[in-house]
Amino acid sequence: MSRTDEHPATPVHGRNVLVFLPLALAAMLAVLLAWGLTRDPSVLPSTLIGRPVPEFELPPVKGRTLGLSSADLRGDVSLVNVFASWCVACREEHPLFMKLAAQGTVSLHGLNYKDQPDDAAKWLDKLGDPYTRTGADISGRVAIDWGVYGVPETFVVGADGRVAYKHIGPVSEEALSGTILPLVKSLREQAGNPNGLEDGQ
Repeated sequence: MSRTDEHPATPVHGRNVLVFLPLALAAMLAVLLAWGLTRDPSVLPSTLIGRPVPEFELPPVKGRTLGLSSADLRGDVSLVNVFASWCVACREEHPLFMKLAAQGTVSLHGLNYKDQPDDAAKWLDKLGDPYTRTGADISGRVAIDWGVYGVPETFVVGADGRVAYKHIGPVSEEALSGTILPLVKSLREQAGNPNGLEDGQ
């Protein structure tokens, strides 16, 4: 028996597949990376869009009197902002929210994520409190139910208590005036409540 009979050669086509497999995988990863870089991180999809907000009830942030619950998010269009005192990006959007609160354009509620009570209170006392209601989500459980990726995030909630939009990252003037507030206006018109007042008020 010859040496070639003892050790049959690997077929040529098999070697070709093994050679090009790493190249094919690298090409696929490059395509996925390129696709990911073209996506706007502020508009990542949310499984909650079009669905009722999760059922929850949270006590207020220390020093505040009004907590936040799912029941509070029905009756008018509102914004829910997920924030924390340790969140650097939250400071970027905070002056914009203070301006929004002063204008009284739309109710803004705060979901305080994994914060120490004293830290959250000091943060709002120092920078100002733009929120109509705040919920202290110390464990982060409620934020998980909302599908929060990180802070800050801001949700637009319709008068029917359903999530209409999710913005990831700090809200900019452009995002507020170009997307969020027009959506608030549209949702109010759809609900037959263009001025944002509950029926009977």
